[in-house]
Amino acid sequence: MMRYMFKPGFFGTEAPFFMDLMTTVVALLPLALYVGILFARQGHYSLHRCYQWLLFFFSAAVVGWFEYGVRTGGGFTRFAQQSSLPHWLLVSFLVLHVAIAVATLLWWLRTLVLAERNWRCRNLPGGYTLRHIRSGWWSAWGIFLTALTGIWVYLMLFVF
Repeated sequence: MMRYMFKPGFFGTEAPFFMDLMTTVVALLPLALYVGILFARQGHYSLHRCYQWLLFFFSAAVVGWFEYGVRTGGGFTRFAQQSSLPHWLLVSFLVLHVAIAVATLLWWLRTLVLAERNWRCRNLPGGYTLRHIRSGWWSAWGIFLTALTGIWVYLMLFVF
């Protein structure tokens, strides 16, 4: 059905195509998020709002596609067999990455939902702006840490 996912990747490692593509998307996500922040800083609030929702749903879809690839590709254990690092280290780091990613996804969704409510009530921009900026920065830090740990998971599995 989706055989293209398991063709050789483009980074020159043993990783399949979908792992290379996912790593690229995750690595670029903080930059894409920054573009959205610039929209708000320049006063393009409607564009910022739409862009953030689009980025969130795109990210959720990519994660779903990635999870499908991991499950049909034999799971984490199959990919971990290619690494020279101890299995306990790989699993420990994966758990850290997943914890950060899930917490970030939930916090990001919370930020978006509260912002949407305040946007509709005309409190954003306005009285809610400072709280929204703080919440957005926590989301941005989580996305950055998710990207960083995701790249490290890739390196641990397919480079080291």
